[in-house]
Amino acid sequence: MSLEEKRVWSYAAVALAVAAVYFAVILARLPGAEAGELSYVRPMLVAIGAGIVLNMLAAPRSTEPWDERDARIRRRGEHIGFYVLAGGTAAALALTLAQSAHFWIANTLYLTFVLNALTSSAAKIAAYRRGF
Repeated sequence: MSLEEKRVWSYAAVALAVAAVYFAVILARLPGAEAGELSYVRPMLVAIGAGIVLNMLAAPRSTEPWDERDARIRRRGEHIGFYVLAGGTAAALALTLAQSAHFWIANTLYLTFVLNALTSSAAKIAAYRRGF
């Protein structure tokens, strides 16, 4: 397994783990409260911060430069993830235009970023495993 593939695996694992914890905390608070009244800002900021820090700590380091294959795989994965990001952003915009509660808009955007990370990672892992 190449170093870049290890980085992709670590990025996907952190994105999934942090999002799972965040959504577990939020969903535990949801019964018995209205979504617009939930205090979600602090847990979301903690999740975003934890994701950044854990990705910095978990990613393997190397001074080796990328080769052309790694660059093409990264570009392709980010390209595929962009479609998820665009769709989720459109959904958040639709929620905004419908004057939904900030809770739903913010969580739609957070879920979009998580799905973008997972989709682009899955595309990169598939490219590393199947060849590119």
